[in-house]
Amino acid sequence: MGKEDQPKHRQAARSLKRRAAVRKPYERLLIVCEGEKTEPQYLCEIQRDFRLATAHVQVLHGEWGTEPQQVLAYALKVFKDGDRDRGLHPRAFDRIVVVFDRDEHQSYHAALAQAAAQSGKLRSDLAAPVPVEAVASVPCFELWLLLHFEDVQAPLHRVETVTRLKRHLKHYEKGSGGHWSRTKTHWVSARQRARRLAARTTAHDGTQPFTAMDQLVHRLVHLKDDLPADPLADLSSAPRSSPECAA
Repeated sequence: MGKEDQPKHRQAARSLKRRAAVRKPYERLLIVCEGEKTEPQYLCEIQRDFRLATAHVQVLHGEWGTEPQQVLAYALKVFKDGDRDRGLHPRAFDRIVVVFDRDEHQSYHAALAQAAAQSGKLRSDLAAPVPVEAVASVPCFELWLLLHFEDVQAPLHRVETVTRLKRHLKHYEKGSGGHWSRTKTHWVSARQRARRLAARTTAHDGTQPFTAMDQLVHRLVHLKDDLPADPLADLSSAPRSSPECAA
């Protein structure tokens, strides 16, 4: 029996099933960073490179201060109340991610504990539990970039981390952009090095080199993996141009 000869209800059911599979939504992430420029710009570059719509990935910097507890508090506030100026609706995310450094912050350990305590207790607008994920780097975000080029075994001060990074990225400046494009060919190696560090210590140690940035980058790079690979599929629900990042 040809397609045109099949009962209309079967054709309609098949069409509906195909559209549902194609348009399966990917996870909605609210990412709030301690840094005002460096980390948001880096994450926004990944967002644009992988054409992740702002309806699904919002990258913001914490507007209440740079202490980790302030970053977390701002992220929770945006999640619960939304942000009318940015067009964000309350609870319109499936995961909250806060990005901050160990550095010399007084509230570092408290923020890790509070994020863990809040994880799964909030509900999204779909009534699903929302993980709250702390993405910490010890001593700082630049460790993640440094791992793209070399192994790090011993504790580093932030200044030394940046100095060593500049041996590989000679024009690196805090607050500048383009870091994803200059490092992305090495990001898998950086992830492997970060995983080896994570096998030896955790963010809670706070003295040994550590970063969870590899997990966040991996999540973003593979966020749309469930979408169909068929280039002829109806991708009307996917972004057709590079989204404007909110950061």
